[in-house]
Amino acid sequence: MTEAAMFDAMRAGLWISVQISAPLLAVALLAGLAIGLLQALTSVQEQTLTFVPKLAAMAAVFWVSMGFMTRQLVDFFQRDLLPLIGRS
Repeated sequence: MTEAAMFDAMRAGLWISVQISAPLLAVALLAGLAIGLLQALTSVQEQTLTFVPKLAAMAAVFWVSMGFMTRQLVDFFQRDLLPLIGRS
């Protein structure tokens, strides 16, 4: 395997990781922003108020996007990694 092929596979793997993590990170950001705004407006500074809803929102989005994540990973392995392994 050449150095260029290795870097291409690493670049593709990093891009897949960005695509897979984007929905979870976006929901965590939006939930944290909404809860922080709610805490600032009501002056309630309870720590579990930030953690539990954010965790629930992320779990729901993970459940919904699990098929997308699996499809992306399987496509990456079949399209990019298996041909590299076969050539070695």
